[in-house]
Amino acid sequence: MKKILTVFVFIVSTLAANSQTIYSKAFGNPNDKPLLYLHGGPGYNSVGFESTTAQKLSENGFYVISYDRRGEGRSPDKNAKFTFNETFDDINLIYDKFNLTSATLIGHSFGGVIATLYAEKHPKKTKSIILVSAPLSMQETLSTILKSSKSIYISNKDSVNLNYINMLEKMDKSSIEYSSYCFSHAMQNGFYYPKGPTEEAVNIYKKFKTDSLLIKYSSQMTYEAPRGFWGNEKYTTLDINENLKQVLKNSTPVFGLYGKDDGLFSEIQIRNIENLISEDNLEYLNNCSHNLFIDQQTKFINALKKWTE
Repeated sequence: MKKILTVFVFIVSTLAANSQTIYSKAFGNPNDKPLLYLHGGPGYNSVGFESTTAQKLSENGFYVISYDRRGEGRSPDKNAKFTFNETFDDINLIYDKFNLTSATLIGHSFGGVIATLYAEKHPKKTKSIILVSAPLSMQETLSTILKSSKSIYISNKDSVNLNYINMLEKMDKSSIEYSSYCFSHAMQNGFYYPKGPTEEAVNIYKKFKTDSLLIKYSSQMTYEAPRGFWGNEKYTTLDINENLKQVLKNSTPVFGLYGKDDGLFSEIQIRNIENLISEDNLEYLNNCSHNLFIDQQTKFINALKKWTE
């Protein structure tokens, strides 16, 4: 049976690549519970999730679909508009391609913004959404990065980086440059990696040095995407709190998975999310940062099994 499913997945992936500009791939049995993974960014791809977690989810009773947004990752398109409406249209194409009427949307980071806005617009096509390390307010996240970075530089008496922070604090906070510099400091200060990774996570991260897809794409960014979404959707100032409230009013279940080592979120931000979606629908995990499906993979899979029963 496993050999049959593997062949099926390969065929679906090849057809998707040849029939349109959107890369997509499916894992598992189409009769199982459908999950659609929406990757982070803007400008990233789904390779990290696809190469580490998608197959394991499929082995736990899910039909898992991953794809790269138009103009990002393995979906190159010089004519990509980088708008939410274009993104929603492409999600609908994915639904059609894999014969989905509705699915659970896993929204990682910026993908959580996409998932929330799509669910608000298409409630009948959304079984539930699972926010994974997803910001509700971009400005709150950028402010958290800045404050945390400044605290580190003060503690280390790092005058050079303190000067950079002082300059950042005077910049236009809605600008793409401000956002880019903040995320650069987050990367520099290890905000995307757990402070005490589990043995499971360490073994998974080793794949990033041996897996050809991960080597090629895990650190690749498509720079047209953030500038495009900034120009068209002002994504650096997005606040989706009201959108999420509407999703909940539409009776769409919303769940959240966040890591305590994720430097993009303060505890206040996490409590705000918890107040919106309820304590029972949120897990705030130890030894876990931004890539939660790697940092706590078993707990990630178990949470999805519990929430989609």
